[in-house]
Amino acid sequence: MQYRYLGRSGLKVSEICLGTMMFGGVTDETTSQRIIAAARDGGVNFIDTADMYNKGESERVVGRAIAQSRNSWVLATKVGNPMGEGPNQRGMSRKWIREAVHGSLTRLATDYIDILYMHKADFSAPLEEMVLAFADLIREGKIGYFAVSNFKAWRLAETVRLAREAGIAGPVATQPLYNLANREAEVEILPSAAYFGAGTVCYSPLARGILTGKYRQGATPDSNSRAGRADPRMMEAEWRPESLKVASDLAEYAERTGRKPAHLAQMWVMRNRLVTSTLAGPRTFEQWQDAMAAMDCPWTAEDEAFCDQLVSPGKGSSLGPVDPHHPVEGRVTRW
Repeated sequence: MQYRYLGRSGLKVSEICLGTMMFGGVTDETTSQRIIAAARDGGVNFIDTADMYNKGESERVVGRAIAQSRNSWVLATKVGNPMGEGPNQRGMSRKWIREAVHGSLTRLATDYIDILYMHKADFSAPLEEMVLAFADLIREGKIGYFAVSNFKAWRLAETVRLAREAGIAGPVATQPLYNLANREAEVEILPSAAYFGAGTVCYSPLARGILTGKYRQGATPDSNSRAGRADPRMMEAEWRPESLKVASDLAEYAERTGRKPAHLAQMWVMRNRLVTSTLAGPRTFEQWQDAMAAMDCPWTAEDEAFCDQLVSPGKGSSLGPVDPHHPVEGRVTRW
């Protein structure tokens, strides 16, 4: 396992981050604890959850699993998505950020969070309020660093400026969607993170399973798969005919070169020097084993060129509907 400084901080994280979105839901606690133990044995020191994952159950499962080795882990969680029906139980208000952090600390059974992400931007709320709330929490010792997720490059830049004004370091990391079927982060998000000294922790390297090659165009997906369950985020972000075609071509190339498509897809993300750590979010223990096995996948200039032919740098595979987590903000109709 390799460890890299997260942005310009002194914090070192493993090149794979264990994502726990499935824990406490379709992944039961016994399996979750087994995966977490195996991750630690494999050298992983970076674990990622969120208050909203399975209505807080992911945080509870993670908290119990790491309790005996808490100081060995870089623990990241997130705030910002709805956690109730009230108008102030979501978003970037100072009130909600503080309340949400107290809830996360309780569920995680810890007195500090290493990294707190703003899960996504609240497009009508002031960024300054978010930064000032994070500054208070850092000074109180409740969080070590703050970070952002699903932020556009300009919003990251403004957050850095506001953090300087508040007297704290800027975001230690940004967490963008990044995989072979969606390379749009290469245009501005990854370069801006490097410029401003933020680490990059990229999620969905397998396009939520599409790039494993297990889905076929025109075929009904297995009912136990994410596609078969009509996972909302998969349907919003990645379930596209064009992405299935990319996956099919990648699977053929993998078979021809004696490798697995999932390993190639994961390694493609990890070989980008602008990527600090890559999130792997398993549902089963076998999926976690496969994510670790991908680290042994060789990578060549031929592989890089082939992937560039599948999807051009900076582009996505599809012109399908826009992911609601990444809305286009540049058109406001004048009536």
